[in-house]
Amino acid sequence: MAEKTRKQKRRRSRNGFVEAINGLLSLVLLVLLIAAGAFVYAVMQFNAAGPFAEDRTFIVEPGNVLSTVAQRLEEQGLITNADLFNYGSRFISRGSNLKAGEFNIAARSSMLDIIRELTEGTPILHHVIVPEGFTSWQVVERVNADADLTGSIDVLPVEGSLLPGSYSYQRGDSRQSVIDAMALAMDEALAEVWANRDPDLPLASPEELLTLASIVEKETAVPEERPMIAGVFINRLDIGMRLQSDPTIIYGITRGQSTLGRGLRRSEIEAETPYNTYQIDGLPPGPIANPGIESLRAAANPEETDALYFVADGTGGHVFADSYAEHQANVAAWRAIEAERAAAEAEAEAQAAMDAIAREEAEEAGVAEEDGTTDETDGQ
Repeated sequence: MAEKTRKQKRRRSRNGFVEAINGLLSLVLLVLLIAAGAFVYAVMQFNAAGPFAEDRTFIVEPGNVLSTVAQRLEEQGLITNADLFNYGSRFISRGSNLKAGEFNIAARSSMLDIIRELTEGTPILHHVIVPEGFTSWQVVERVNADADLTGSIDVLPVEGSLLPGSYSYQRGDSRQSVIDAMALAMDEALAEVWANRDPDLPLASPEELLTLASIVEKETAVPEERPMIAGVFINRLDIGMRLQSDPTIIYGITRGQSTLGRGLRRSEIEAETPYNTYQIDGLPPGPIANPGIESLRAAANPEETDALYFVADGTGGHVFADSYAEHQANVAAWRAIEAERAAAEAEAEAQAAMDAIAREEAEEAGVAEEDGTTDETDGQ
């Protein structure tokens, strides 16, 4: 009887142990199932379409870590869970590869799409466009006005030291870095142009070529005329004839830090200043603007011509002359065009004044038409 009792106790002990093991295994299996489910859910959420319906931009600041980026993405409504983005990105080994810059995030991008963009994508590039013939002061004004750049430009660049053109940058780049890029581009362009210049030019240095190119740039808005304008100035330099360029006088007055906004006065033409090429021989002491590459090339390889003069032709371009007599005839034609334009402007101003008076009278009399028009010639 005692032996039977002992056997029953051993059997119950074994059954209890098996039940405990089974219970533990069931618990482990349940935990594994829950973990697997959570993992599958997390993966699905990480790959699910984002909550925003339109393309958005996102900025990764220099030095940002993944947790900071994740929090800002959630705050801006680009993801729904910062922790999931953070740990999911680390799980796929992308947590330490963030690029700094501004990125375009396509509508409905998943967390996976976003971390790929922030680690593999190309930051958005912005541009500063500097027109040919801008002075250094004008260039700095334009760069300073760009709100996507940072920092300040403490020293005004030397006139002529910046190459006009379009310069790309990332949001947050410094203003000085853009100026430095323009200066480097000018150094490289001037060196290349000087190396390929006409060897017979009466120019002693790259700096003189740069100065001449700046005058050419300011003298014409017609690209095709640049080599011809340069040819005229080279002819004058060859025979010791003064350049007599109006833009040089203007620069001597404004130093490139404003526009004159009017015609030159006789006293200004007769004033002896370093930049007044009506009064000085040869080139002024330095550039009067920042010339573009085509003006540099025109000054380095000007058109062969006998012309010594040019004057506006009324179409935006110029007419050229070999002799002073021919030039005087061209000047007379230009003055006639100016007189016609002045008369037309005066007539237009007078007509506008009459129209305004007629309109006021019609409104006062209550006969102005609803569409804002009246027959303003009646009774005049």
